[in-house]
Amino acid sequence: MSKRHDHRTTVFPPKVELRAHAHNERHRVNSELHVVANMVSHGVEPEDVNEPGIAWKGMHHHDAEIGREQSRRQQFKHWKTKQWKRRKVVRKQRVLEMERLREVA
Repeated sequence: MSKRHDHRTTVFPPKVELRAHAHNERHRVNSELHVVANMVSHGVEPEDVNEPGIAWKGMHHHDAEIGREQSRRQQFKHWKTKQWKRRKVVRKQRVLEMERLREVA
């Protein structure tokens, strides 16, 4: 059976919320970096300033197992791509070869 609906047991936040969270985190880091740049330009030693770090990351960034699972997924092959056309030609060749073998036998 397909594993298409395997994720029904776990509840993930909607993508919109994840994107908003990531956007807010980027904005926070950029704002803090701006403050740090102002402090350094006004005479504070760079060693004395705390650089902001990323406080939040999406699950796919810090869960190695999820990252491996996503990297194994095959990309959807559109019918206009070369892979699809090559696969189609290979199928035709295989059918022709099978028909030829049936005729010989």
